[in-house]
Amino acid sequence: QHITFPANIIEPALFEEGKMFDGSSIAGWKGINESDMVLLPDAGTAYLDPFFADPTIVLTCDILDPATMQSYERDPRGIAKRAEAYLKSSGTADQAFFGPEPEFFIFDSVRFANDMGHTFFQVGSEEAAWNTGAKYDGGNSGYRPGVKGGYFPVPPTDTLHDLRAEMIKTLEQVGIETEVHHHEVATAGQCEI
Repeated sequence: QHITFPANIIEPALFEEGKMFDGSSIAGWKGINESDMVLLPDAGTAYLDPFFADPTIVLTCDILDPATMQSYERDPRGIAKRAEAYLKSSGTADQAFFGPEPEFFIFDSVRFANDMGHTFFQVGSEEAAWNTGAKYDGGNSGYRPGVKGGYFPVPPTDTLHDLRAEMIKTLEQVGIETEVHHHEVATAGQCEI
């Protein structure tokens, strides 16, 4: 989720009291009858967003229950903090490491419709195994990962290496360490960072 504040309205109270928001508008969080929640920014997470045209600082927030000002039980960040606190208090460990492993597809196009007359979806990817017979400007090189054959190929079969490398640079620029990136098993542009 995302919210933007103009810089001229930011005051120290924001970092002490937070900002109210409607929790019922986030699927699975709160009912409309108890929708108030608090975003509490963590200044230690600040970085300059590399994508917005207007200079924008990104802050990760804790989600709090306004009645208690305690962490909301469904806030993923709060869950991780409580898990680490439990490990410490139980003597199991003195710290915890949480490492996401994003896997995703990069498609050239995605089309879908669902109405009274028809339903369809169509995924377009020059890398897709089903495009071996497609005609492209400049010709069809024929390099495509087969169905379930896309794990760790090298270019030219892996057409997304340079894009993933740029993603890694951007992640590191904003302070997120990465370990590895590669093409994943599926055809049609499945990637992992």
